[in-house]
Amino acid sequence: MQTVQIQLPDTVFSALRKAPQEFVQEMRVAAAVKWYELGEVSQGKAAEVAGLSRSDFITALSRYKVSVLQYTPEELDQELANAD
Repeated sequence: MQTVQIQLPDTVFSALRKAPQEFVQEMRVAAAVKWYELGEVSQGKAAEVAGLSRSDFITALSRYKVSVLQYTPEELDQELANAD
């Protein structure tokens, strides 16, 4: 596993009322949710980036109001039509 260091102002932790480690975990989840929402990573890979199980990642998607499905309505219609 790679380690990446970033520098953040000390005030960011107090502004968000999170300890540094809590903040880092929330950043990982937020990034993973956004990348999943944009279709850049799969749900499994996003869960891995977030450091969560897949079911916990699905819960995080709900918290961020992001759909679990990455299908457009047209793609979903096509998938359902091909399911027969």
